[in-house]
Amino acid sequence: MRMQNRIGLVTAAASGMGRAGALRFAREGAAVAVVDRDAEGVAQVVEEIKAAGGRAIGLVGDLREDDYARHIVLQTASSFGGLDFVWNHVGHPGPAAVEGIDMADFELAVDLNLRTVLVTTEAAIPQLRARGGGSLLFTASIAGLAGSGFSPVYSAMKFGVVGFVRSLAKRLAPEGIRVNAVCPGPVDTPMLRVFVARPDQAATRGNDVEELAKRFGGATPMQRAARPEEIANAALFLLSEEASFITGAALPVDGGMVA
Repeated sequence: MRMQNRIGLVTAAASGMGRAGALRFAREGAAVAVVDRDAEGVAQVVEEIKAAGGRAIGLVGDLREDDYARHIVLQTASSFGGLDFVWNHVGHPGPAAVEGIDMADFELAVDLNLRTVLVTTEAAIPQLRARGGGSLLFTASIAGLAGSGFSPVYSAMKFGVVGFVRSLAKRLAPEGIRVNAVCPGPVDTPMLRVFVARPDQAATRGNDVEELAKRFGGATPMQRAARPEEIANAALFLLSEEASFITGAALPVDGGMVA
């Protein structure tokens, strides 16, 4: 198995891509901390992992609280005896419009897309060093590789994530810690519905959310949105030893959108 005896945590793991990743990593032999504020969703993922013979714990809380963002790292290491990888998957779409921007929504986007991943990473680095190396993975977006007129604030946040990944990769490479990003295009998850139905996205007003999500996914050259499992597959590769000479990468998983 590709992650046998590895220990890691996945944030925003109660649904969508994070859930698919936690389940996949466990099937590949990893012990996984499932982190989310959705207690019911966390419990379901943990139960599914354990029912299949895997190892998992659930950690429920708000990652916007710095102490909790650090706690999830320390609790994972304490529960399983170390830490080998982190998938910083938590994020937020933020406001669509720039004119009349809702600053509270902007600040939430900064917290969830940048601050939380910084604080969790700060706590994780010493744990990875103690194991002689490891892997950090971040969820960016194709909007972090090419500007998004549909979502400029989100794009700014994800460009920040990609910049952080590339810089941190250079800093930590001599210590055997790899740092990469997975950059999804449209993915068939609940978050896609949030993106297309934001109230300040004028183009979506009065339209059916499911139809909008289908249309958005159909805009890829492959004419569909990704399945969460397809993003999890890319995450598995980047976290595994199969990617042992890959660091500082921002991998598009987008059906060809940025080609």
